[in-house]
Amino acid sequence: MSINRRHFNQLLLLGGAGLALGGAPSRASAAETPVSGGTLNWAYYPDPTALIAINTSSGTGQAIGPKVNEGLFDFDYDLNPTPLLATSWSASDDGLRYTFALRKGVKWHDGKDFTAEDVKFTIFRLKEAHPRGRITFQNVTDVETPDPLTAVIVLSKPAPYLISALSSSESPIVPKHVYETFKPAAQPTLAQTIGTGPFILKEWVPGSHLIFDRNPDYWDAPKPYLDRVVLRVILDPAARAAALETGEIDIGANPVPLSDIERLKANANLVVDTTTYAYSGPQQQLFFNYENEILTKKDVRLAIAHAIDLQKLVDIALFGYAQVSPSPISTALPKWYDPSIKAREPDLKLANKLLDDAGYPRGANGTRFKLRLAYNSFLQPSYADFIKQSLAAVGIDAEILKLDLATFLKTVYTDRAWDLVIESLSNTFDPTLGVQRAYWSKNFKIGLVFSNASHYSNPEVDALLEAAAVEPDEGKRRELWYKFQHIIHDDVVSVDLVAAGAQIVANKRVKNFAPGAQGINNSFGQIWLSPSA
Repeated sequence: MSINRRHFNQLLLLGGAGLALGGAPSRASAAETPVSGGTLNWAYYPDPTALIAINTSSGTGQAIGPKVNEGLFDFDYDLNPTPLLATSWSASDDGLRYTFALRKGVKWHDGKDFTAEDVKFTIFRLKEAHPRGRITFQNVTDVETPDPLTAVIVLSKPAPYLISALSSSESPIVPKHVYETFKPAAQPTLAQTIGTGPFILKEWVPGSHLIFDRNPDYWDAPKPYLDRVVLRVILDPAARAAALETGEIDIGANPVPLSDIERLKANANLVVDTTTYAYSGPQQQLFFNYENEILTKKDVRLAIAHAIDLQKLVDIALFGYAQVSPSPISTALPKWYDPSIKAREPDLKLANKLLDDAGYPRGANGTRFKLRLAYNSFLQPSYADFIKQSLAAVGIDAEILKLDLATFLKTVYTDRAWDLVIESLSNTFDPTLGVQRAYWSKNFKIGLVFSNASHYSNPEVDALLEAAAVEPDEGKRRELWYKFQHIIHDDVVSVDLVAAGAQIVANKRVKNFAPGAQGINNSFGQIWLSPSA
């Protein structure tokens, strides 16, 4: 996106205050004064294995990490940057040098000074180990540190999305003196989970809870307002719903089955926020494993596409809480989505003929072949149930692999023991970061999660992705993305399903829980608890 520098400077003068989103239920009214103190009880699932998004784009790192580790910027609802660890920035006319003035007096949780060396180390760690960071920072050749409070990112080619990627949930800054002691693929231990953020991680009991205590030395006093945040791992959706309804839990993202949302909306003590926040770019996809010979045949992939009625997926499986999104670029990104791409018509007769012609007739039991169907455990199980039933109608036996998050990631991205996978690879705020990772041949790497799981390779697509990543002219960049979408859709490289946004359910006494473009994936530093709803 194009950054309005004048607007950014105005935000600096306002002290970094985010812009209000009219009618957003998370906003406290201007007349209300934040109250300090109290404990926020946060319902969470699945059981997190990765807490900091330094080498993962998993939802756990994006949601949990910002409470501990901050980025250079926060972003308002319109994706305008507001100061965080960086107080200002400037770019050279050729777009190859970005200079950041860093905030003075910031301390890591262990008392050491935050400096430009931490920024330099982080950028190169993200470039090496983060699924999207490999793309975001692919053209970074150096990070100069002329003094402790100045960092200069040097690029070989322009990166028009760079500033927008520097949030806490996308590019968290980590302490060099801690992270240089372990390998890029490793996550920090409890003792190593050190940041500059408003909360300090004090306790982590896998399968049970995480406890975050207020950082008494936080640079943005009097924040945080909360004394403590307790993340409670609750895997049973019925238990999460009950805990919200009784007040045992204060907040949760996608906490209940979609069938329960209307009931919770009627609860006078709760607020249900269905806003699609700008940083998310929701998109759910069905990917093929191209290492399975059956799925290398276009007619088979096309048959699968015609077997799935996307509107029924929305209406039946998702209770209307989604929008059909038939292109690899989400309908939630209208700047880049090509509206000429339409969902394929559900046509069982055609699907059956395509499978017959591909050489896979039905056997005596009516089945043509069997496929292993995995799905991201962040998603409602109804996705997999619906697609299994859809494929059964054309003689494909889809065996659903019900896996916890850690096992899912290992099965799909390391062991590669799957044939179809229902993923939720967010487009984020820019397709270079959210879309390229799934189709770029250079982003296939065993063990790299949320990347090119299909093992898809197409030199023409690679060239388009690489050109779009460095094209500064928005119109020309849109043309590149339109051509990319048509190739992917026409060749049925994936079946793009829906754009399903999140639902945040909170007790009405929880104020200011989603004050910007990251939604609930913010620091929680601005949340406060009203004495009464």
